[in-house]
Order: sequence, then C-alpha cells, then structure tokens
Amino acid sequence: MSTQPPTKAVILARGLGSRMRKEAADVTLDEAQAAAADAGVKAMISVGRPFLDHVITALADAGFVDVCLVIGPEHQMIRDYYDAVEKQRVTISYAVQEEPRGTADALRAAEAFAAGDRVLVINSDNFYPVAALKQFATVPGSALIGFERDAMLRESNIAADRISAFALATADADGNLAELVEKPDAATVERFGDDAVISMNCWLCGPAIFDAARVIAPSARGEYEITDAVRRAIADGDPYTVIRSAHGVLDLSNRGDVASVAAALDDHEVRL
Repeated sequence: MSTQPPTKAVILARGLGSRMRKEAADVTLDEAQAAAADAGVKAMISVGRPFLDHVITALADAGFVDVCLVIGPEHQMIRDYYDAVEKQRVTISYAVQEEPRGTADALRAAEAFAAGDRVLVINSDNFYPVAALKQFATVPGSALIGFERDAMLRESNIAADRISAFALATADADGNLAELVEKPDAATVERFGDDAVISMNCWLCGPAIFDAARVIAPSARGEYEITDAVRRAIADGDPYTVIRSAHGVLDLSNRGDVASVAAALDDHEVRL
C-alpha cells in the first residue's frame, strides 16, 4: 500500500477507432476533424484543441503530471504534436503497442513507465471529470471510479440506451470490487439494484496488474482485456476499492459525438 498520492497516468491511445472511421450521413465535420476521424485517431480530433489536450489538462488538474501515451507504431502524428506543443505542467512520454491486441496488452507496453508505482489507466476517447480523478488520492491501493447512473444521464453526452450497455460494478462490504459485468442484461441490472455503478475504464492499478496481464487468456473476441487482468489481480490478492462518483464522463466514440463534446468543452481551458 502506498501513502503517496499517485502522479502517473497511462492513456490507452492505440485503438483502431473503427466506430469513428464509419461515415455518418447526418454529421458534418470540418476538414481537420474529418481527417482525424478517417484515420481513426479519436484522441486528436479537434474540439477547439485536440481532444487529448483536454484529457491531459484534466489529469494535470487532478495531480497526474507524468503521462504516458500508449500508441501504435503508425501514430507518428501524436508523437510529433506532443513533442512540439508547449508543456508547463506535465511530462509526456510514449509506449508502443506493436499490434492492437487489447487493453491489457496495451498497458503492458507501459510497464517500464510505471516502474513499480501505481498508475492511473484511462481511455483516450473519454474526458473524465477532475473531481472524480482527484478521488484517487484518497485510497492507498488499487481502485476504480464507479460513476452513478443518474450522474451519467445528467452530465455526460451519452444517450441513455448506450449507458445501459456499459459495464456495471458492485462493491462488497469492505468497499472493494465484487462483480464487474460488461454489457449487462436486464436480469443482471435488476439483480445488482440501485447500488451498482458504471465502469468507464478509469482505473488506478498497482504493480500486480502487470503480472496479471501476462497470464490472462484472450477474451472471446481474441483480445487481452484490462478487465480480465483486474479480475486476476484481485484473485491474486490485490483488491480494488470502488470509489463512487456523482459526475459524468464525456465520450468521443463516433462522429456523432463530436459536436456534443465540443459544446461541453467550449469553456474548458487547456493547460498542459
């Protein structure tokens, strides 16, 4: 257990962006946005500034000032941008996931960056609220943020039908993760009840996550998933505290999300 607030963050930016690449007949993007969407590089879509600038700014506001971007070998544009952009609050490094083999495999690429410390692990296509990220400083071990459904409906840009398909998490009597079910059916939602929270893949992982990621089997879709690595780490003795958040998360999964994310971040000042 660590008494020091975590300061390292790993952003998983290696995804193929398949949903973002798909054309949407009723969505108009400007030339730069369309180019980034066509390339599947969701994190670099401009919403005033590249979306990832806003994500990293929120990390810095919450005390995560040492950032590692997990990218693919083809993502030179991300390297070029962050090597050149002015940075006063954060340091940015890179880890390369050679092939898109899942989120746990992506995290393994950042093991040298973690260097035995706890690391925040997040998606590159979500904007997490600073108030939620700051809550990680209150726990000594591994943890995840569980977002309350009402808050997601109220403060995110995500439609209710999409939210209902997100992973649900429950905590045991000690406040640790008990169950995590992705794409829950109606029976699971009813069984979990109102105490269940939504996982938006906002994790604080201790060193045990890397040993777990090395031994898990691929999922049904053939990828090594961080959720499976977390389950293995828990089974091996590293509990994850569930931290409830009454805030929402912005999602930039497809072209239809661009306008709503841009509107939500219109007054958000970027300070890297």
